[in-house]
Amino acid sequence: MAEQPEAGVQFGVFNETTEHERRVALTPDTVARLRKKGVGCLIEQGAGLATQYTDADYERAGARVCDRQTVLATCDAFGFVSRPDATLVTAMRPGQWVIGMLGSFTDDAYIASLAQAGLTAVAIERLPRQLSAAQSMDEMTSQNSVMGYKAALVAANAYQAFLPMMTTAAGTIRPAKVLVLGAGIAGLQAIGTARRLGAVVTAYDVRPASKGEVESLGAKFLDLGLDFSAGQGQGGYARQLTKEEQAAQQAAVDEKAAQFDIVITTAKVPGRKPPMLLTAAGVKALHRGAVIVDCAASDLGGNVEGSVVGTQVTEGGVTIIGAPYLASDVANTASNLLSRNVADVLSHFVRDGRLRTVAGDELDDALVVAGLEASETEESGKKGE
Repeated sequence: MAEQPEAGVQFGVFNETTEHERRVALTPDTVARLRKKGVGCLIEQGAGLATQYTDADYERAGARVCDRQTVLATCDAFGFVSRPDATLVTAMRPGQWVIGMLGSFTDDAYIASLAQAGLTAVAIERLPRQLSAAQSMDEMTSQNSVMGYKAALVAANAYQAFLPMMTTAAGTIRPAKVLVLGAGIAGLQAIGTARRLGAVVTAYDVRPASKGEVESLGAKFLDLGLDFSAGQGQGGYARQLTKEEQAAQQAAVDEKAAQFDIVITTAKVPGRKPPMLLTAAGVKALHRGAVIVDCAASDLGGNVEGSVVGTQVTEGGVTIIGAPYLASDVANTASNLLSRNVADVLSHFVRDGRLRTVAGDELDDALVVAGLEASETEESGKKGE
């Protein structure tokens, strides 16, 4: 058996289990991966139980299972499903690192609190997703994929009829018609899952390039009967629609949605107000018994006008499910993917057995939102050699 390198960096994870959260930022498989890179792992007792990983599983993988205070006192860096709360930030000591989805685009005060505490903050939401080196770190992609899969199952469970076509002695049951609004990672996964369940699936996205992706999965691309091709933007890129064109587009989506039994909306933007994809008029036009799953529902609003977190039934008998926590409902798979993302972000900053940033490194410059300047961090590392 190959000898494991000595752990130069200690990485810690806390129990983040709450009413809506069951995921964990470290799994036993990831412990083994990090050990090979010279990173030791500590995890708070019971942190993986909601994900079906016991403390013994972590110990067998080589992690140290201990109480929260020991994790705090021992570790150089911490990984999170989301981000540490104010109490935990206060308990951390200057120089420690925080890695997670920190809400840095909209919560300047929170990022300032991390800087004031002397912490180095790595915001995964700022990952330059176009870089090939960043693909394995892309938590948004991995978790949105799980979200899209679960959204189709939630919709099927709430819809009080079969999704596939069925021929029975009592007659033929038509397949459910599903509309997916937003054909990004989550939307494509929702399309594929709904198709596998036997539904007839149609999808729409404002990006013209998404049509090919939708059709490659065997779904139809929603034809709005509108032509916005005139006046192509500079460099061959699509131009921004005028307000009149946007209004016409929204009205067409609302009208077309009335043909469907299930509508799944997936345009979730972490920390920002999600775009409106279906208005109150579109909801009202749906038939009694129709189901909407809004993956973007939050305190900031959702993709569906009037949606909130949880389930509501309109006067017209339409069920609207605001479900921003769907990835957590598939906690095992979601955690396996997320922990790999977080571990690869951490590994990127482990240089010569220490945590460092490098001035001019594209990933470093994009991800580090609080802490020492990259050049200062690199310089201080050299002085310690």
